[in-house]
Amino acid sequence: MSMSKISRFTKKAVQLAKNAVGDRGEVAAPEGGGGFADYAVVSLHCLRVYLEKSYRETLDLLSEMPHILGEIGLEPADLPHHSTLVKWFDRIKTALWRVLLRLSAQLHDPSGHAAIDATFFDRENASKHYCRRTNYRVQTLKTTALVDTESQAILDVHCTTEKRHDTQLGWQVARRNAGDLTSLAADKGYDWMELREKLREDGVRPLIKHREFRPIDHAHNARIDGPQYRQRAMCETVFSTIKRTLGDAVRARSWYGEFRELVLMCAVHNIKQAVKP
Repeated sequence: MSMSKISRFTKKAVQLAKNAVGDRGEVAAPEGGGGFADYAVVSLHCLRVYLEKSYRETLDLLSEMPHILGEIGLEPADLPHHSTLVKWFDRIKTALWRVLLRLSAQLHDPSGHAAIDATFFDRENASKHYCRRTNYRVQTLKTTALVDTESQAILDVHCTTEKRHDTQLGWQVARRNAGDLTSLAADKGYDWMELREKLREDGVRPLIKHREFRPIDHAHNARIDGPQYRQRAMCETVFSTIKRTLGDAVRARSWYGEFRELVLMCAVHNIKQAVKP
């Protein structure tokens, strides 16, 4: 990865992080310790996800990149121990990561056409020791993502541990964004008349295929197989990235932490897309 690429990403990430926390003109690393300004913590975590490194590796790498640290307003000597960076991640509220995601989606011109997808992650492989110690009952984590079919920007993401039917969750996520959408593509898992009706009420054209029980369903599916539905296929790459990365994150300490990690990943994806030359 070239230095100029990392630098472009960092500039944009720092700008969004400052906007997300409400830039109060703070110094990144105040004299006398006491931790970094929130925007500096957010920027470091963006870089951690962008560089696809562990906490420790990220800090080792950045200590060799004074120019990149300079973009955040830090010097190599300021860098904390990796365990401190972990603690600081927990300090940043989910709401702030959500603001960062919204700002990162706004770096892209909205086309009004989106695709929605839901994925289940099984927690069976979570550390048994940890589960026992914390009375951990959550076995399945479900993620629903909404992606702009033209820019491939992730517009919204929702995580739940409930086994609610796809369509209800899909409906919540769609409803939250309905004002910005003109069409929504979903796969057959969302075949639910009520969802279609509600979308139409909100002026959103549903591109949802019927489950094929009768010849008429087949005809309906052929009819909506247009370019917008086909663009849903392009979103599959975005969805599979989310799946792969969240699959890794499921080893995190709590699903709550994982959700923040997921929102951060989605924001990083959007920033990365936006700074492509």
